[in-house]
Amino acid sequence: MRIRRTPALVTGLVAASLALAACSNGGSTTDPSSPAGGDAAEQTEVEVFTWWASGSEKLGLDALVSVFDTQHPNVEFINGAVAGGAGSAAKDLLQSRLQANDPPDTFQAHAGAELTDYINAGQIEDIANLFDEFGLRNAFPADLVDRLTVDGKIYSVPSNIHRANVVWANPTVITEAGLDPEATYASLDEWFTAFDTIQAAGFTPLSVATTWTQVHLLETVLLAELGVSTYNGLWDGTTDWAGAEVTGALEAFEKAMSYTNTDRDGLDWPDATQQVMDGQAAFNVMGDWAVAAFEEAGKAAGTDFTYFPVPGTDGVFDFLADSFTLPVGAPHPDGAKAWLETVGSLEGQVAFNKAKGSIPARTDADPAEFSEYQQTAIESFGSDQIVSSLAHGAATPIAALNAISDATSKFTTGGSDLATFQSELAAAMG
Repeated sequence: MRIRRTPALVTGLVAASLALAACSNGGSTTDPSSPAGGDAAEQTEVEVFTWWASGSEKLGLDALVSVFDTQHPNVEFINGAVAGGAGSAAKDLLQSRLQANDPPDTFQAHAGAELTDYINAGQIEDIANLFDEFGLRNAFPADLVDRLTVDGKIYSVPSNIHRANVVWANPTVITEAGLDPEATYASLDEWFTAFDTIQAAGFTPLSVATTWTQVHLLETVLLAELGVSTYNGLWDGTTDWAGAEVTGALEAFEKAMSYTNTDRDGLDWPDATQQVMDGQAAFNVMGDWAVAAFEEAGKAAGTDFTYFPVPGTDGVFDFLADSFTLPVGAPHPDGAKAWLETVGSLEGQVAFNKAKGSIPARTDADPAEFSEYQQTAIESFGSDQIVSSLAHGAATPIAALNAISDATSKFTTGGSDLATFQSELAAAMG
């Protein structure tokens, strides 16, 4: 595997001074089906910009790069990964580079509304022709292709499908608290009753981490309390953010947060998941990238950890997908095209998702190649109602998500009351 890494933070600092040199085609739209007109050497590399810098995410990236190296041995992979904040640091640096006309060759983004700002700013290419060239319209489910399509155009190739509304549990902690580790909960209220017992036994009922994980919890509480139709209405304007139904859901979120660890704001998601592994906490709500963390630590499903949909969301698949784009003015569009081909390929998706804990976007992958959890997720994605994730870019543009995150952080750190929180959420989506 031939990989060259670039110091991403240095790249960001010098972006402005290099902008004119880096953007040799003057920022004009590049035809992704043809070379950019540079010399041959310029077309034999690809800078791939992600936030997969550690843990199971890096393992997934490494697995994908291995397939890429086999499929495209003459294209050098340049790792532009930036760590921090579930992508927030990477997105900030990426925006600086795009505004300076210094784009990477391709960058990771969440499929869905997160791409809206890039599309409106004319920063990413329509790659619908690559879907035809690579046969992806038939490989991906039709409803997924529909979700990727904006005004007849497609702007990214998904590498996977993740499920956000999953609870990860430590059955030993639950047993020691005097509860049945196999119990199911029909509603959040039933779950909160169990939390009281767990808390009385000296354990943290629910582990969370920094702001984005709290927004992740918020979206699953909204989904559990509002149901699919009303939850979807939050994003299409048919549900009133200032209404009584949302007030009730936010009260449930406030109660859920009251059962969480006090050190949460200094942690990131692996730390919160680790609290479940270590027996400090009973439950954690996190996307199914967590299963890879459990498995990497040698934990066995059914014995060391269990999982189930967030109470009140059974039969619903809270969807997000990591995907890759072709930026306008990408310096090595042929390298980017090669990367997108690998990302969408069966071999690439199998290798990547086996390492990362997600499931392939393709329908021709063999479920038997994946873990017990992943097989249940494949089945659920094919049969459950699908909704879009708030915290992970499928439901809202970046600007709205940032405003929701700011309001959530203010609320959970004691800087606002519930009425103010709700008004700020309504303003974010107004």
